[in-house]
Amino acid sequence: MEPDPPEKPAEGTQGAWMPMDTVALGRLAEVLLPAVEGERKSDVPARLCQACVDLLDITGASISLSGGPDTRATWWSSDTVAARLAEAQYSLGDGPCRSALNAVAPVLAADLASGQDARRWPVFAQQAVELGVRAVFSLPLGSSAVAIGTLDLYRRTPGALSERDQSFVFPAADAITTALLALQVSSSIAGEDSAWLDAAEADHDEVHQATGMIMVFLDLDAPHALARLRAHAFTRGQSVTEAARDVIAGRISFHD
Repeated sequence: MEPDPPEKPAEGTQGAWMPMDTVALGRLAEVLLPAVEGERKSDVPARLCQACVDLLDITGASISLSGGPDTRATWWSSDTVAARLAEAQYSLGDGPCRSALNAVAPVLAADLASGQDARRWPVFAQQAVELGVRAVFSLPLGSSAVAIGTLDLYRRTPGALSERDQSFVFPAADAITTALLALQVSSSIAGEDSAWLDAAEADHDEVHQATGMIMVFLDLDAPHALARLRAHAFTRGQSVTEAARDVIAGRISFHD
């Protein structure tokens, strides 16, 4: 009979449970072993991310992929709030995720309702708090020089990541990076396991198409056209993906 998994601490507390380094190694081995035994490799990053939600003092998580400063695709999210946080940062072009990508370094925002975190990203922080989110932790996925995406964790209560949580989440981010790069290589060599990336890029394709239409309408380059799309989304209280769908459907235009 298998032992019960370690109990997750109450949200916003440290929790008196076994040392996180032991839990981290065991949990990482637990989620990686089935992949070695033949399960779909495209499931591994999501299951690693879910392990963060199951064991850490957080509420939810997501994995976003990036192909450049204006390219983003949310590949996996644990819940609708995690997905909306990722979309909000893409729509605004700002937030902990964007900062982590630009700096290729972890960005740990312990309280979005007050202090320096609220001032650093004022619009995103306000939107996050309205969603009931108080803390966001973004870790770059990739090498020390280039980020291919981010692992984004959020929590309903304020507070920093404990040392125990950090001892899990940093090796988990490394494992997710390894799995994503392995999938990329596998896809390019064998044409397999590509559905995960195709699904992740679906929203970006709509934004790319709408940006191209705005470029034609207003004779703008791509960065300025995307900025106009983001500005329109912001004034309407939409995500940039929702605004892109309206442009493609002809419900709005940018002639004026």
